[in-house]
Amino acid sequence: MKTLTTGDKAPLFELKDQDDQLISLEKSLKQGPVLVYFYPKASTPGCTVQACGLRDSKDELTELNVTVLGISPDPVAKLSRFSQKQELNFSLLSDEDHAIADAFGVWGEKKFMGKVYDGIHRLSFLIGQDGKVSHVFNKFKTKEHHDVVLNHLKGE
Repeated sequence: MKTLTTGDKAPLFELKDQDDQLISLEKSLKQGPVLVYFYPKASTPGCTVQACGLRDSKDELTELNVTVLGISPDPVAKLSRFSQKQELNFSLLSDEDHAIADAFGVWGEKKFMGKVYDGIHRLSFLIGQDGKVSHVFNKFKTKEHHDVVLNHLKGE
């Protein structure tokens, strides 16, 4: 697993969102920087807390011109239920074959309760309008993710 680092060119992608619409990183970057955050599984406690923190920070992120795209290996139908239940106000993208997670270097071996399996590592990437990774968020608690992102964006 070779994770992208600051300065790396982000892989361009098009994935379906919770509404079964194609979302393109390239088009999203035309509006400003994009926060691409990878999470393991919709509707789990940690992923819900992380998504709700970003939902509640939407106004501040919008003021900073940042688009949020969440990516998981969940199918579109599951993302739709998760988004509706949590009243999310940003796009959740389905990467069922984990090709984009592989391209960003966030798919790999994980260990949990004595089990070893492959899955998504919880990382976020701030992609600048030039298409390059400007920051990697890899040290945060799910409930503080939005604060870590906002503090970085504000230069704090």
